[in-house]
Amino acid sequence: MSRRMGAVLGVLAVLVAACESSACSDCAGPLPVRPAWQSVVLPDTPGVPGRSVLRDATACADRWYVVGGVVDLAGETRPAAWSSPDATSWVPLPTAPVTFYGRQHVLSAAACRDGRLVAVGAKSGGAHGNPRTGTWRQASDGTLHEVDAPFERYGGPRAVNVARLAAGPQGWLIAGSRIDGAAVWISPDGAGFALVEGAPDLAGDERGRTAAYDGVAVPSGWLVVGALLPPGGTALTPLAWSSTDGRSWRRAALPVVDGRGQAQRVAVVGDVPVAVGPVRAGFGSWRLTAQGWRRAGGFGTAGPGVASAAGLVAVGQSLVAVTRGGDRHTLWLSVDVGESWRPMILPQPVPDSGDTAVAVTSTGDRLLLVADDGKTSRAWWAGVSDLDR
Repeated sequence: MSRRMGAVLGVLAVLVAACESSACSDCAGPLPVRPAWQSVVLPDTPGVPGRSVLRDATACADRWYVVGGVVDLAGETRPAAWSSPDATSWVPLPTAPVTFYGRQHVLSAAACRDGRLVAVGAKSGGAHGNPRTGTWRQASDGTLHEVDAPFERYGGPRAVNVARLAAGPQGWLIAGSRIDGAAVWISPDGAGFALVEGAPDLAGDERGRTAAYDGVAVPSGWLVVGALLPPGGTALTPLAWSSTDGRSWRRAALPVVDGRGQAQRVAVVGDVPVAVGPVRAGFGSWRLTAQGWRRAGGFGTAGPGVASAAGLVAVGQSLVAVTRGGDRHTLWLSVDVGESWRPMILPQPVPDSGDTAVAVTSTGDRLLLVADDGKTSRAWWAGVSDLDR
């Protein structure tokens, strides 16, 4: 090959890569969705003044919730949560911690049922700086109470991580991992969670080590998604598990083109479960059918850094996903049960760094988005009808 031909091919490669980038505004591809975002104000919480850090949002029974914490000028943290009947006017919820670390929690995950909130919070501490994790449950007067639990319920020498929280007719479920692989915590009322670890098909075995990232309630019980690292392997493959009671689980492999990927978020749109997560070329989506899981579509491109799916919510008959990677957070919209995706314009850019977050939730005719860019936290809502803009 001549030097000139090599240079030409190099230029073509750069152009192709640019056209595959979601940041390329001049290249052919699906036009971005531009919701008419409406900014909302979350009032200050009682206590020492500080910066609000927003981490998650949930909605049910005509009630909206946002959870996170407050960081004061000295760097000390405390839990915080807000509630709204309409996603526009908000009030802070009283919090009632009962432990030393609970008073310092930042609430990272939330789910609600029948208008009642449950949340997961954590604060790093102790000799090894590990997360001191616990749960919170809303009382009938609106106060969010910390639920005291033994340290090794969520931590201890067998702990790996506590991830997402889901609510459904059976109660609440937390997805996460222990030293022997995927695990869940279940509760009928949010007043206390029972740890299910080492369960056959859920935990790791001779097929490899498992990890659980997210869960959702379905008519038959629970659905959890995650990944498997085969023995001696270096690439994760996506998995899903189903259970009628949260204790006994059945495993299913999700199809991938090149044998690698992770199912990191799951939601139900209509009556169809859809999962999303990173694959080699960007992000993939999977749909559960009567014949099992099938690959639905793909979106985004593999940018610098580690890509991950940070959120997924059903908005009417559509899906909105949040991804991290390529140095930023990105929103995506699917109107065909995960087959195709269009980028959505965020109300403000949010970098992909350690202390940033974007979360979405929806109920009725509104989508709520909360974002923390590492300096400020804000919230917005958009109407479902705005998603076709």
